[in-house]
Amino acid sequence: MPFSSLSDMHRSQCQLLGPRTAIRFKRDGLYHDVSWAEYRWMADRAAAGLIELGVNPGDRVAILSENRYEWLIADEAVLSTGGADVPLHAPLAPRQVEYQVGHSQSRGIIVSGQQQADKVFHVLEALPNLEFLISFDPVVSPIEKIRVLSWNGLMQRGSRAHKQEEILRRESKITGKDLATIIYTSGTTGNPKGVMLTHGNLLENAKTTLEIGPRDPADVLLSWLPYSHIYARTCDLYVPAIAGSSVALAESMDTLIVNLAETWPTWLTSVPRFYEKVWARVEQMPPEQRSTTLKKIFGPRIRQLSSGGAPLPRHVCQGFFDAGLPLLEGYGLTETSPVVSFNKLDDYRIGTVGKAIPGVEIKIAPDGEILVRGSNVMQGYWRNPEATAEVIEKDGWFHTGDVGHLDDEGYLTITDRKKDLIITSAGKNIAPSELERLLVSDIYIDQAVVYGDGRRFVSALIVPNFEQLRAKAAELNCKLESSPEGFLKTPCLNEFFAQRIDAVMQEVSNPERVKKFLVLDRPFQLDADELTATLKVRRNHIIRKFEHQLAALYDD
Repeated sequence: MPFSSLSDMHRSQCQLLGPRTAIRFKRDGLYHDVSWAEYRWMADRAAAGLIELGVNPGDRVAILSENRYEWLIADEAVLSTGGADVPLHAPLAPRQVEYQVGHSQSRGIIVSGQQQADKVFHVLEALPNLEFLISFDPVVSPIEKIRVLSWNGLMQRGSRAHKQEEILRRESKITGKDLATIIYTSGTTGNPKGVMLTHGNLLENAKTTLEIGPRDPADVLLSWLPYSHIYARTCDLYVPAIAGSSVALAESMDTLIVNLAETWPTWLTSVPRFYEKVWARVEQMPPEQRSTTLKKIFGPRIRQLSSGGAPLPRHVCQGFFDAGLPLLEGYGLTETSPVVSFNKLDDYRIGTVGKAIPGVEIKIAPDGEILVRGSNVMQGYWRNPEATAEVIEKDGWFHTGDVGHLDDEGYLTITDRKKDLIITSAGKNIAPSELERLLVSDIYIDQAVVYGDGRRFVSALIVPNFEQLRAKAAELNCKLESSPEGFLKTPCLNEFFAQRIDAVMQEVSNPERVKKFLVLDRPFQLDADELTATLKVRRNHIIRKFEHQLAALYDD
């Protein structure tokens, strides 16, 4: 069915599906269902309330909230005003909130509750253009320099406004070229860039993603990835809306296993970190028991598992397939709305990120960089034409910054980020992500970051699989001890890791092998800014944090 905008798509689907369940969410221990008709009705009330607050077509409204069903309503409401939303990652610090709200010139912000509202209040003096704050949960404002409303208050304001004709008029004027959202990239250095995505970018990418993985109104998606990230925004919100499928909201990653058992989804989109954790629980089991356990974890109706946002270790992917659970990997970026390529149930190749989705072109530049062209490529970076010109050529090719190759059948393999390539002091070019994938293939290694740019050899920072490590320590009669800096200092365990690392490094040439390493006594943490919103390891940030200790490995 042709749609002119995301708003047109959502309204049409809500009218078509009416009483069927659109959203399931858990609150106070009980699941609640929201029908498609209720979904649209609430979005219209919220949109009317925003219009009453003075939101005009083209205005920006920020959203700073953890995942909850109101987030979905707020997204549709902002779009129906003709405005664009600016989703912010929930863990952001006040100064990061200040930059993204200020740089996007947002007129208002929608928050989840007091904790997020306090971030805004803390930097309000630096946000003179911010006119209102709306909170899903009640908040107390310490200052009177901004209008503060509750979500219920906004909805009541909207119900009294009688703005339905105005909403429909605004929606009728929205085209595929109109701005729908500005999403700020995490950025490893300097301030993040605001990626401008249009209604056409998101709508076309969702439609073509659905083409390669058909779903229908009988399907149920369990959704837990942050909606502030483009992966969840497209694949967990807009793809199900076009398909008419139900979306069940998980409470968090920590409760995902429980929520799987409660909702019995037919498909799940997730990131490698989750699948790695599940695999670590079953890897030591006999194959038949492993298969039974995995199927019990994901439920009797699961048909497909999708992975994106970071490289998926090949052994994990192969293990899921061997157990009878198809785990399909794809590739994309915020700037490409996001999906560029994906494996299909009937056309996949483990170890690759699949073929280009319909309407998307991929080519490899002479230096190995992956270039992409299609309707999914962003409009540009908000208020940053110089950065836009650096990555988008005049003929539309977008420079992804990733390095990879295409095989003869069109399957794409990602090697690394172009700027992350290590060049040793001997001039050897090394892709750190390939070495990191080898390291985490070992059952005793959970996470890894490789270091060595400009150095004589390659070293690594290792996070162990603590469950396996404790068992091995007991077997070897070794006591787990940490240094004051937070590294494992037990000699017999460090020697054990040296043997494990040497074994997996046999798959690469001698100059590429990890020669020295440090074992961290804790996992990489989101709160410490060591992981992105999709739990991808922030390699450069971690290296900067631990560079003094890593550099000491080269002192002798």
